[in-house]
Amino acid sequence: MTESPRPTAPPFIAVVPARLASTRLPNKPLADIGGKPMVVRVAERALESGAQQVLIASDAQSVLDVARAHGIEAVLTRADHPSGTDRLAEVAAHFGWRDDTIVVNVQGDEPLIDPALVRGVASHLAANSGCAIATAAHPITDPAEVFNPNVVKVVLDAQSVALYFSRAPIPWARDAYQPHWPDVATMPAPPALAHVYRHIGLYAYRAKFLRTYPTLTLSPIEQAEALEQLRAMWHGERIAVLVTQDAPLPGVDTPADLARVQALFGSRA
Repeated sequence: MTESPRPTAPPFIAVVPARLASTRLPNKPLADIGGKPMVVRVAERALESGAQQVLIASDAQSVLDVARAHGIEAVLTRADHPSGTDRLAEVAAHFGWRDDTIVVNVQGDEPLIDPALVRGVASHLAANSGCAIATAAHPITDPAEVFNPNVVKVVLDAQSVALYFSRAPIPWARDAYQPHWPDVATMPAPPALAHVYRHIGLYAYRAKFLRTYPTLTLSPIEQAEALEQLRAMWHGERIAVLVTQDAPLPGVDTPADLARVQALFGSRA
């Protein structure tokens, strides 16, 4: 059987920011997953996306050493970056990428990230010239997710551009929810017209925006919600949202997450 050709995508660069310090899982980028460090597993998924260039950006020489040992380009960045976006901004400035270069931030704790989704957010940004950023989301209907503050929701306009991101249940389906409030345990599923979307933490940026990002002041809504993408929106930037029907496989935040992913890779061996 002839394999179907992979959908074409615009040229883009994938950067894997990897910070060695982690409160819940120390040395997380170097955690062994099926015989390879996690950050290498992430970079390999990014390579499968069709990116023109894939590199790991880290503040730790040990991360750069394992990347290069596996044939993956790596660059040393400062240790004081408050976010992965700030780390990408340093990388963009270092390489002097053109303003229209599309850069995808593939988080270093996502060894199961779907390469097609990486490619998809890059293509979605290329198709939305009026946006500086693209990201992804998928529909949710489980009230436990809708009302979970650890699940970030996003509301879209008619062009699937983000109107707002929040940890709160948005949009608030008044007639469905109000009779049950504040008893979240009895909340029904949101009505179909509510279109509740869970945000997927994968971003594509134009290099011009990355150079601007470090100059943007913190915003009140960003600080209130603890969501850095709200800084961009506060300063007038538009975020295109690719809606996918499939929820992505979970990343690695805790030792339990790591054990689960290690078991999955072990079963593939």
